[in-house]
Amino acid sequence: MKAHDGMYIGGQWRPAAGPDTIAVVNPADEQVIAHVPAGTADDVDAAVRAAREAFPAWAATPPAERAARIAALRDVLVARKDEIAETVTAELGAPLALSRTVHAGVPVLVAGSYAELAASYSFEERIGNSTVLLEPVGVVGAITPWNYPLHQVVAKVAPALAAGCTVVLKPAEDTPLTAQLFAEAIHEAGLPAGVFNLVTGLGPVAGQALAAHEGVDLVSFTGSTAVGRQIGATAGAAVKRVALELGGKSANVILPSADLAKAVSVGIANVMSNSGQTCSAWTRMLVHKNQYDEALALAAAAVAKYVPGERVGPLVNAKQQQRVRGYIEKGLAEGARLVAGGPEAPYETGYYVSPTVFADVTWDMTIAQEEIFGPVLSILKYEDEEDALRIANGTVYGLAGAVWAADEAEAVAFARRMDTGQVDINGGRFNPLAPFGGYKQSGVGRELGPHGLSEYLQTKSLQF
Repeated sequence: MKAHDGMYIGGQWRPAAGPDTIAVVNPADEQVIAHVPAGTADDVDAAVRAAREAFPAWAATPPAERAARIAALRDVLVARKDEIAETVTAELGAPLALSRTVHAGVPVLVAGSYAELAASYSFEERIGNSTVLLEPVGVVGAITPWNYPLHQVVAKVAPALAAGCTVVLKPAEDTPLTAQLFAEAIHEAGLPAGVFNLVTGLGPVAGQALAAHEGVDLVSFTGSTAVGRQIGATAGAAVKRVALELGGKSANVILPSADLAKAVSVGIANVMSNSGQTCSAWTRMLVHKNQYDEALALAAAAVAKYVPGERVGPLVNAKQQQRVRGYIEKGLAEGARLVAGGPEAPYETGYYVSPTVFADVTWDMTIAQEEIFGPVLSILKYEDEEDALRIANGTVYGLAGAVWAADEAEAVAFARRMDTGQVDINGGRFNPLAPFGGYKQSGVGRELGPHGLSEYLQTKSLQF
């Protein structure tokens, strides 16, 4: 694991414009493992200029050649998967098994899907007496979060490159080493200089400079709804496009006909994965009143298997740990009942939070309305299907959800009525080609697959 002391701009590592650095901390033991440059507006400007200079040639590169370069990038990610997993574990704290299968594995699937799409996608179509051209938007400013530090990067960079755009990436300050590893992979894969550029730094400095830069044509951001509003306002003032993947408060609806034991077990696993630091985690489990007590017993047994430091890693930093513990205290203060866990930290060292399950939660409690982003599950009781739908749709978010029923058609009928961008039916599997994104305050636009590629394209019609 190597930390670079510069920025990757124009195909090479360059010294940062300023002297400030960011300490990278291992959240499992609170030890500083590296320092990276804290980028400034000058660094961002240099990166955008490099991306702007590289854009015409990359946009004119035949899609098949762009596909070949993305395929080469995928192959490098495969070859370096162990190093990627170890780096993610060091700076995010994820258990190594999760880092290998998800943090290192999923980006390979996504990169591979865009290598195939770039080669097969129709960038031109005939409509009546017109030819419609789908052309790259231009320079993309990508701002990514820390919770899936490589997947979130690949989910933005791969479609942007497939479309013919060039990119400036500002990764989260908590997980910059994975982003630097990705820049090395880009270089090794032979992407032309300036097509991809990396600036590490703080969000209010480097992130804001990137979002506001007049040389950026589209800002793609994943993170909190609050920051998304700021970026949307900045981009809107400059009349530039935005793609925002924001917060979530997903409902896991277990209909009476479902296999309750399986639905509860998978639901617990979903929330505990990545220490609950997943915007699409099913953090509200909705159970029929007649099955509520049984569901609580099943949840208590299931969550006992998730031991902090073994199957559940720490949260990313001390601020997140305090934030999540504050939500647990808020739940208790508002009358929710603990089934497991609580606000006390399980260890003196490391940013761990005890896996926590709440019962007697009502839809209007803070823990049922706001995104907690930790290993915390609220189990809510519903009277009938209409009540379940009201609770499921009763937040400002609409990113993801789940429905369980014995009959798939029954689950699908309920899912169609949910105000959310993605719904898993009876534990549906991840599909790298399916669009991911939110309704309401969960965002604007979609990632993954052909819908994700279209975010980086603009249309031109030729009339004949």
